Amino acid sequence: MASDNLTVTITTPQKEWIFNNVISCSAPGVEGGFQILVNHASLMSQLEIGLIKLGNQEREQFFATSGGFLEVSENKISLLLETCEIASEIDIERAESSAERARKRLKERPDDVDIVRAQLSLQRALNRIRVAHKLEVTTQ
Repeated sequence: MASDNLTVTITTPQKEWIFNNVISCSAPGVEGGFQILVNHASLMSQLEIGLIKLGNQEREQFFATSGGFLEVSENKISLLLETCEIASEIDIERAESSAERARKRLKERPDDVDIVRAQLSLQRALNRIRVAHKLEVTTQ
């Protein structure tokens, strides 16, 4: 089915977004980042913590995700994500505070701390900060 654009649906437990007229979607696959353009072959992929970028003729939108799944079929992209925040809504102070707490846990390593959980918390916080700053760089 030939088309000039993609329709992207992002679904999380809290919210759903639908974007029409998208011409490219970049996502953080577990085996590396990838990009989907119009008329891409059908695909299903697991996603990890990282940046999702949607682009069209007018602008790019950036999102921070903690992972999930992506499916492409007939110019429709469905993202089913654990979490997703649009860059313009990321609270940078909160993300920096979360990163600092995780760093402290990893440095002190008290007996009751789950190290893997602290590492993942740090990765998510740093990703949110990076995505928020990506928006600042592209809008200046």
